[in-house]
Amino acid sequence: MTTKQQVIVPHGRIFEGTVISAKAQKTATVEWLFTKKVAKYERYEKKRTRVKAHNPQTINAEKGDKVRIQECRPLSKTKHFIIISKLEKDKAYLVREEGMELSKFKRPKKEESNLAEEDHESN
Repeated sequence: MTTKQQVIVPHGRIFEGTVISAKAQKTATVEWLFTKKVAKYERYEKKRTRVKAHNPQTINAEKGDKVRIQECRPLSKTKHFIIISKLEKDKAYLVREEGMELSKFKRPKKEESNLAEEDHESN
């Protein structure tokens, strides 16, 4: 007896975003930025949206990929989108992520004190 594969029919809105996590099986977290006008202050604010999307094995998007997603029927409690195509690597996201990782580590105090002593001696 063969098992039937259910077909996921995408419909509705289409968005482009960056995969920020692809750790779960067949699921990716996709984020995209947009600006929203704040009428009271006559300014714009940056906002972001994060959604869970089905990551088919044929596409297999990884962290840092730019993808196009589209709405579909609810696949789980939080998953209502499916990745329909992988566009390219988002280099800006990868650089930003690397900078965040480096900022987690503090410089050793020896280096800081050596730099201060060298500056003091040169004066």
